[in-house]
Amino acid sequence: MSLKAVAAKSSPRVQHLPITLARINLGALVKRVHLNKEYFILEKDGIPVVGIMDIDEFEDYLELQDPKVREHIQKSKEEYLAGKSRPAEEFLEELRQGAGKKRKRRLTA
Repeated sequence: MSLKAVAAKSSPRVQHLPITLARINLGALVKRVHLNKEYFILEKDGIPVVGIMDIDEFEDYLELQDPKVREHIQKSKEEYLAGKSRPAEEFLEELRQGAGKKRKRRLTA
């Protein structure tokens, strides 16, 4: 069974694949994961044992395991729900104005 045949049988985002087939096609598998953002679940004797995902998503996943990060996200969500947010354009304009003031201070100092 080829990698393409397995892909045709599975859902478009998460593909199930025997480990032996993944080993034979590892280069192509890694390329699909990295370029197409596909996910693969590798199986041994039909039992899922490991998942493969792109490194960017994996690093995000690891970051979310940090309790401090989760606490910050929860606090931000609460502030957003309480109406303590503002449009991104407004915030970006404030940053631009602040950067301009810093440049002027450096030139006059």
